[in-house]
Amino acid sequence: MTSAVSRLFAGFLAAASLAIPVSANAADKLTVLLEWFVNPDHAPMVIAEQRGLFAREGLEVELIPPADPSAVPRLVSAGQADIGIHYQPNLYLDHAAGLPLVRFGTLVETPLNTVTVLADGPIKSLKDLKGKKVGFSVSGFEDAMLTRMLASEGLKKEDVELINVNFSLSPSLISGKVDATLGGFRNFELTQMKLEGHEGTAFFPEEHGVPAYDELVFVTRKDLAADTRLPRFLEAVEEASIFMTNHPAEAWALFIKAYPDLDNELNRKAFFDTLPRFAKRPAALDAGRYARFGAFLQEMGLIEKAPAVEEISVQVGK
Repeated sequence: MTSAVSRLFAGFLAAASLAIPVSANAADKLTVLLEWFVNPDHAPMVIAEQRGLFAREGLEVELIPPADPSAVPRLVSAGQADIGIHYQPNLYLDHAAGLPLVRFGTLVETPLNTVTVLADGPIKSLKDLKGKKVGFSVSGFEDAMLTRMLASEGLKKEDVELINVNFSLSPSLISGKVDATLGGFRNFELTQMKLEGHEGTAFFPEEHGVPAYDELVFVTRKDLAADTRLPRFLEAVEEASIFMTNHPAEAWALFIKAYPDLDNELNRKAFFDTLPRFAKRPAALDAGRYARFGAFLQEMGLIEKAPAVEEISVQVGK
């Protein structure tokens, strides 16, 4: 048999083998309940799906926006989803309330929360908030955050007037209804204000006495903590996060290919602003950081006792 015929015959066999049905295990399904509608904060999971990284890990992952964001911890605890996207500060409150949730990975590893003011307004430092109106959307952790931030400048929470603006943070600030807002995300609110013709200035909690924390974490119920799907999920997310860092423009193109309705200037800017904040080692756990934050919540009276780190956060492995 000549070499040319040999190559042709080998090619025929290879092609024929592709047509032969092979036994393969079906992909393991995972449901991920988001904390909000799909947005650039969720980009590593979207990119992992678009680049086939979940499929490579034998996973079929479904991202589900919640009908009620506040219900996410309860739904995950009840087994209505395998994974939830949650806020590290709220995880301690849920643990104190008896929900069987544990953090097993990190999505956004820095705070996003801010106190925001108009750049051309009278507030140049937190001290200037004395006697001013501060708009907020959610009480609880944000109250403690503001209290500690004000204390770093010699003020008390009673020195400001808190006004519930029902998630209308930027409009309330721009219209002059309030002098500052509490809880706006630094990767969205500042850009939204700028696009509307108003520059904002943000004060960051981690620079004013609040211990650093993870803004968004992956949680599951305790009886799933040893599930082998979880480390495979994190491995795909890690690879996607590193890809986004190395190839941001290509990653953005993949993101809007998956969600073309998000192709606008606000989401584009938020996407690139969030890139340095995504965890590059989502499975890693900084136990000291979690312990410090738990102690802060206890000191601020939000929980009776800070839980041991292993009670609220686990490390998963294949």
